[in-house]
Amino acid sequence: MSRRRVNMMLALSPLALLARGGSALADSAPVQHAIAMHGQPALPPGFAHLPYADPKAPRGGRIIFGIQGTFDSLNPLIVLGVAPDAVPRYVQQSLLFRSADEPFTAYGLLASRAELDADRRKLAFEIDPRATFSDGAPVTAPDVLFTVEMLKTKGKPFHRSSLARITKASAPSPKRVEFELGDGSNRELPLVIGALPIFAKHATNAETFGDTSFKPALGSGPYAVSEVRPGESLTLKRRKDFWAEDHPLTRGLFNADEIRYDFYRDSNALFEAFKAGLYDARLEGDPTRWMTGYDIPAVHDGRITRQTLHFDTPKGMTGLVFNTRRPVFSDVRAREALGLLFDFEWVNRNLFHGVYRRAGSFFSDSPLSALGIPADAREKALLAAFPDAVREDILSGTWKPSETDGSGRDREQARKALDLLRVAGYALQDGVLRNGKGEPFTFEITVTSRPQERLALNYAQSLGRLGITANVRLIDDVQYWRRLSAFDFDMIQWTWPASASPGNEQIGRWGAANAERKGSLNYAGVRSPAVDAVLQALLGAREREDFVAAVRALDRLLLSGFYVVPLYYLPDTWLALARDVVMAGRQPAYFLSNETLARLPATPAPAN
Repeated sequence: MSRRRVNMMLALSPLALLARGGSALADSAPVQHAIAMHGQPALPPGFAHLPYADPKAPRGGRIIFGIQGTFDSLNPLIVLGVAPDAVPRYVQQSLLFRSADEPFTAYGLLASRAELDADRRKLAFEIDPRATFSDGAPVTAPDVLFTVEMLKTKGKPFHRSSLARITKASAPSPKRVEFELGDGSNRELPLVIGALPIFAKHATNAETFGDTSFKPALGSGPYAVSEVRPGESLTLKRRKDFWAEDHPLTRGLFNADEIRYDFYRDSNALFEAFKAGLYDARLEGDPTRWMTGYDIPAVHDGRITRQTLHFDTPKGMTGLVFNTRRPVFSDVRAREALGLLFDFEWVNRNLFHGVYRRAGSFFSDSPLSALGIPADAREKALLAAFPDAVREDILSGTWKPSETDGSGRDREQARKALDLLRVAGYALQDGVLRNGKGEPFTFEITVTSRPQERLALNYAQSLGRLGITANVRLIDDVQYWRRLSAFDFDMIQWTWPASASPGNEQIGRWGAANAERKGSLNYAGVRSPAVDAVLQALLGAREREDFVAAVRALDRLLLSGFYVVPLYYLPDTWLALARDVVMAGRQPAYFLSNETLARLPATPAPAN
C-alpha cells in the first residue's frame, strides 16, 4: 500500500448549506426525494447513482490528505479549538446530501423522504429504517432533535443563529421528525436543518459538547476514526458494516479503505512533501508554484499528473480585510484610499506570472455579480429604504477596481488616495500621515504563510510612500485562528468562497448580529441595516429573478462599504494528483468532490 498524502480539502463539504423544495406538508402533497433551491432536482426518484460518480470505481488502498496547520479538537462545529472537518465529512452523515453537479440540490440520505409546505413553515423528515450508527444502534428522530438542540446552544455562530429560527421541533414517532419554522421567511432554513451532521444521543455528552476533545463522535457514515495523533495526523478506516454501502448517493464514492490527514506547519514543507510523494493530491493556489515549482522528475516521468479544471461556481472574494472595529479603519473614505494603493497590475505581473484576474465582486464570474451591471428595478426597490447605502457609480455599474500603470509607483493613484485621506482628516507631516490628533496612520497586517507575507510586504511598501506604516506579522497557525476567532487583528488576508446559491452563510459573514459574535466569519465587523435587510430578501426569495437581484444588491452594498482591498482570483482550478490516484467518474459541474477520489490497483512489476 502506497504512503502518500493530500494537502487540502478538495471540495465543499457535504455540510455546506442545502436548499429548498416545493411540496406541501399535507396528505395530498407528494413526498420528496430531494430539495432544490430553485427549480426542480435534476435526478428523478429511484436514480441509480450521482451522474459524476462511477459505480465501478476501483476500491481499496489508502489515500492521504495533507493540510497546512494543526488541530487540537475533532469537532469543527463548536467555537473552541481548531479541528479538521474530516469527522463530519466521513464519519457522520446528514439527513440530506448535496450534489456537486447542481447549483444547490440536496438528496435524501439519512432521510428517506422530506415534506415541506409551500410557505416553508413546516418541515418533516422520515428517517431511513436501515440507517444505523457504527455501534449498531438505529438513527432515530430523537437523535435529530438532540443534534439540533446542541448546535443551537453550543455550536458555531452560524448554526446558533440559523437554528434559533425553529419555533417547534417534535418527534411524533421514532423515525419521523417535524419542525415549525416561524413565518418561513428564511427559505433556506429547511435544508440547513437537512445538512446537519447527526450525533448519536446515547453516545454524546451534551454537557461537554462545547469543549475541545480528541474523542471522535459516533457516526453513521462510511468511516470510523481509527487513530488520532494530536496535531500530527488523523486516520479513518472504512466500516465493514456501513448501512448505506449500496445507497445511490454513496455508490461510486468513498472508495478508499483508509483515509489519513497529515498536518504540516509550513506551506513550503507541505509542498516539498507532495513532491516527495508523501500525499496524493494537491489543489494548487500559488501561480508561481504552478508555473515553475512542478518542473521536477516526478512530473516528467508521470508519477504526478496535473489538470486544469473549470467549474461554474462563482469565484468568491479574496481580499485584505479591514477590521472596522479598529478606529483606524472606521472611515470608509480611508478604506477606499487604501484600496487605491494596491498595485494589482504590478503584483500580478511580477509575483504571479499574470495568471490572476482582479476581484471586483464577491461573486465574480457569475450572473450574481453586480460588477459592470446597472441595478435593475428589483434591486432599486430593495435598496429604496437605504438611499445612501450604495454609491451612485456602483449602483449604475460604472465602478470598477482601481487600475494602475503597473510601475509599482503610480503617482495618479497615490494622488487620488491622498485626496481621500485628506477629506477623512489625515495630513502628511514630515513624511508621516497623521490624523487630526497628530497620531500616525499605522496598523498591522497579520499573515500565516510566506506567500501572504510576500504580498503584505509589497503592499506595505506601497503604503509607506504615503507615510502609512503597515507592520507585517507572520504568526503560527494556532495563534492565527485564535486571534481570528476573537477578532484580534487589524488586517488579514481572507477568502470567502461563493456557491452557486448563496444563502445563510452570508448572514454569518455580513450580518450585524455576528459582528461581535466570536467565531463568526464577519471579520470585517460589518454592521449595516441595509445589508441585514438585503440578506433577509435573499433568504426569502421565491423566484430566481428576485434571488439574483438580492445577491447583486448585497454585492453592491459590500463594495460600497469598502470592507476589503479586493485582490484577485483564479478563473480555473489547478489539481495535481499522484499517478495512481484518479477522480473516478467525470468532473462535477460546480465543485470538486474528494469523495470521488480512488486509488488504482497496484500494477505488478514485469517479470525478469
